[in-house]
Amino acid sequence: MPYIQIEVNKSYSTAVKKQLAKSIGESYADIMQADVKRITVTIRELGEGSVWRCGEGDPEPTAIMMCDIRAGRPRETREKLSKRLIEICNDILELEVNQLNIEFTQHTGDEMYHQWMGHLSEEWSPDEVKPKG
Repeated sequence: MPYIQIEVNKSYSTAVKKQLAKSIGESYADIMQADVKRITVTIRELGEGSVWRCGEGDPEPTAIMMCDIRAGRPRETREKLSKRLIEICNDILELEVNQLNIEFTQHTGDEMYHQWMGHLSEEWSPDEVKPKG
């Protein structure tokens, strides 16, 4: 963890998806104080008419981002990350304002195994990433 998934109605080039993954990973690592090597990003291009937001009138085309993360960050930090992720997606994917919603599912560290680590994850700690310099 984290595992960040975005579901969209459009298709994008590999270069755009790579740019999106890099921007999401860097922003997540910075804001959430996490090792960037832990972050996995998926972009699910479900095709036109596949993701909808219901409302009082007709449903509107939308996008959704699901963030499976280790528990422990305060609400304000998750909100800051949400705003940054929306900014990134609106810019890189050219989503419309108010088109993307973000949902968090918080897990204990031992619910994720990283092959490169060789063990289950530890609980998140704010001193997980040492300051650069």
